[in-house]
Amino acid sequence: MTNNPTRLADPGLISLGWSAHFMMQVEADELDRFTPARLMQIHRSLIEAMTSEGALTLTTENNMSTGDFAVGDWVLVPKDKRGEARIERRLDRLTLLERRVAGGDARAQLIGANIDVLFITSSCNKDFNVARMERYLILARDAGIQPVVLLTKADLASDPGSYEAQAQKLGQMLPVLSLDARNKDQVDTLLDWWRAGQTAALLGSSGVGKTTLLNTLTQAAHDTGGIREDDAKGRHTTTARGLYRVAEGRWLMDTPGMRELRLFDVGEGVEAVFADIVELANACRFSDCGHDSEPGCAVQEAIASAELDPDRLKRWQKLEREDRHNSETIADARKRFRQHGKRVRSAMADRMALKGRS
Repeated sequence: MTNNPTRLADPGLISLGWSAHFMMQVEADELDRFTPARLMQIHRSLIEAMTSEGALTLTTENNMSTGDFAVGDWVLVPKDKRGEARIERRLDRLTLLERRVAGGDARAQLIGANIDVLFITSSCNKDFNVARMERYLILARDAGIQPVVLLTKADLASDPGSYEAQAQKLGQMLPVLSLDARNKDQVDTLLDWWRAGQTAALLGSSGVGKTTLLNTLTQAAHDTGGIREDDAKGRHTTTARGLYRVAEGRWLMDTPGMRELRLFDVGEGVEAVFADIVELANACRFSDCGHDSEPGCAVQEAIASAELDPDRLKRWQKLEREDRHNSETIADARKRFRQHGKRVRSAMADRMALKGRS
């Protein structure tokens, strides 16, 4: 059967972020058996979700884990379940934020799905770090999510404008806002960046004020912690990602603080954030120019004329190397996992065949 838009356009679902992107993935007859649900929080062995009729606790099939899902995902669950249900399938995502897990583990970690706006959050103190903000910006650009830079603790800084000016260098058209995360009038201006049914996410280090922003927007009390004044490093307060309803049907995702953001498979994002260097590199005399001491290097000419900051060139080169290495490493790990799965399935099939002959 074909989709029936009228039947699929449930106001309760639309208020959760349901849109035509998800409608087109569900056949009308499926709604006789299944209900769409949006994932609100993900734990080790269960998932908290919301449907148009209320909250549900979800479990996964044996061949899937909760790590296969992201907060913000849309899934189908059996109809007429109360309290707990099993996930039937996940719908294709509109957007996805992910990173390589910390340490030597070659795995991807899902940060959040179906996000419309990413608030890249830093503060007007020693936490401010342009290189780290570039990484967050690359994630947003690669995923096709609107980025907005939020600089908190502006009320405590002697010159918040200097931090704004540094952040603005990341992109002429990049929105940069500074505010006091406890001031409701200032924080309410953020609501102009997304509308009812849309989802924004807060991403940044611990202690920059993400949970305080959440509290101000929701007028609820979530646990917060301060920062150490000697180095401005934050104390971890948010320990799990979660979706929260804010003013007029908007949704806000709070995330644990991240100091290490290892990127992979974000080549388009790197190119978008460093478009100025990419454009210069295309003007170099040699297509394989290393932008070091080669003749006719447009990048080095821009550095010599003070048009380009040499540190920005180094960050671009580092991020390109990191993205290439991490992408290859995770691709190899996934290939090994698939090959291992095939061997296991083959061995089980052989065992069953032997049983059948005995």
